[in-house]
Amino acid sequence: MVPYNKALSRAFSVAAILQFILNLSLILLAGVLCTLLAKEISHFIQFFTLHGEVPVQNLLERILVFFLYFEFIAMIAKYFQENYHFPLRYFLYIGITAMTRLIIVHHDDPFHTFLYACVILVLIVSYCIANFTSQHRERL
Repeated sequence: MVPYNKALSRAFSVAAILQFILNLSLILLAGVLCTLLAKEISHFIQFFTLHGEVPVQNLLERILVFFLYFEFIAMIAKYFQENYHFPLRYFLYIGITAMTRLIIVHHDDPFHTFLYACVILVLIVSYCIANFTSQHRERL
């Protein structure tokens, strides 16, 4: 009986060490993302102060990159708020934003644009299903 408790204790200590490494890595990643978010804000300021005419495609691409950084930071914050759990909907938000950015940046080939739009549709349907099932579980 004693060896089982000792092995269980070691497993919990290994899990605690790995959880600490994961948390530290996510905090460092959040710091890097905050820096990149600030850099995007400085690019917005430069666009509007130095350039009289801003290329719309470049501006939209920058806005979507800004939202990607913002969503990743929000997801990391939610991870700590939800007791070390990543909500599925944040991954879906990031996927939708990333695919929208791809459509804006790489819209030369109509077939690829159609495929990207289909991926967005699948992600939105997935979000609706996940949202519906979570609401259904709350009612029970």
